[in-house]
Amino acid sequence: MKIVAATGNAHKLQEFRSILQGAEILSQSEAGFYGEVEETGATFAENALIKAQAVARATGLAALADDSGLCVDALGGAPGVYSARYSGGDDRANRVLLLKNLEGTENRAAHFACAIALVFPDGRRVESEGKTYGRILTEERGQNGFGYDCLFWSDDLRKTFAEASEEEKNAVSHRGRALQALKEKIGELF
Repeated sequence: MKIVAATGNAHKLQEFRSILQGAEILSQSEAGFYGEVEETGATFAENALIKAQAVARATGLAALADDSGLCVDALGGAPGVYSARYSGGDDRANRVLLLKNLEGTENRAAHFACAIALVFPDGRRVESEGKTYGRILTEERGQNGFGYDCLFWSDDLRKTFAEASEEEKNAVSHRGRALQALKEKIGELF
């Protein structure tokens, strides 16, 4: 099955390909899609569906999209759906703002949440979600991953996502869990 990954994020594309082995996962450019899809939803699930539907319509192929983010208890769930654009800058600026907003805070509990939508050209869709829990450290640790990975201490792994190998992270990450749930649902469909 050919599936277009409705993302411009190379890290997410790699995770999709690593976890969904057996499916041919195309990048948007490989499928001839060069547009931007505005994330106007209020939830991760709404944004994932918006992106998947737009790319499926434009390419005529099944499209897979996720929306995910970091939800910090002490910040009322922020940055949430705004995780990638929390500071208005890049990943580093997002991490700096997060640490600033958590200064003096003892409760550093957090989770990553991910919603996945797979939309077929005929309109059928499969959706799933995944979460992983941990806490935000006071300083960055590790060299792997992207985004907030170097600040997120995983309860499952007992280290940051940035200290974990790709295989370790994918086994317990929010995206990994959402994709595994999606694989199970797809198996039920066919």
